[in-house]
Amino acid sequence: MAEYWYNVQTHQIEEDALSDWTQLIGPYKTREEAEHALEKVKARNDAWDKDEED
Repeated sequence: MAEYWYNVQTHQIEEDALSDWTQLIGPYKTREEAEHALEKVKARNDAWDKDEED
């Protein structure tokens, strides 16, 4: 089963990890999940920031 990765340098989705791991976010089960990787990262960062404020 293929895994999908978001490449933070090229902003492209990779099927299976083709680039260096330092450039990738994932793995994700679907291409669509990988396409929304940055949204998930932002949401997690916002949640962490909110926890630090409390």
